[in-house]
Amino acid sequence: MEDSAIVELYWARDEAAIAESDGKYGALCRRTSEQLLRSREDAEECVNDTWGRAWNAMPPQRPDSLRAFLLRIVRNVSIDRWRTLRAGKRGDGLGTLVLELEDCVPAAPSAEAQWESRRIAAAVHCWLETLPAADRALFLRRYWFGASVAEVARDLGVTANGAAQRLRRLRLRLKAALESEGVVL
Repeated sequence: MEDSAIVELYWARDEAAIAESDGKYGALCRRTSEQLLRSREDAEECVNDTWGRAWNAMPPQRPDSLRAFLLRIVRNVSIDRWRTLRAGKRGDGLGTLVLELEDCVPAAPSAEAQWESRRIAAAVHCWLETLPAADRALFLRRYWFGASVAEVARDLGVTANGAAQRLRRLRLRLKAALESEGVVL
């Protein structure tokens, strides 16, 4: 079923929208959540929560890309779940990603830093647009979708060390780009 038809089901408050969403994007959402949480059971709960949030969001929202909309929801739900499960701990999965990026992307510690966070997000977006498609995909697979270095390496057909070095160079380039934009690290 086309995404626009699924969105129309949500707008019509037809419960078939959830079944259609799960059929078309359920596996992708589960894989994304599981990569962040490293737990099949927690990922399944997050995907179920995703369908509920999508149901509550449509209407009034009418996403242009249902895939991107659902992936954003499942990622946010998974991050919230990770924070709840690992409060005060450094866990596997998402914790590793955060630690790898902490040298080049500053955290937004409070509400008064929201403007700065938006500026940083815009700078990161612009930087991503300058990358070749392969580097952009590599960076996003690792730091947005939470794929492990081994998974990324396997998909690229390189060693894990080679993928890690390429990611390290990308992080250094991101750091330099942010510094040139005046972002204080």
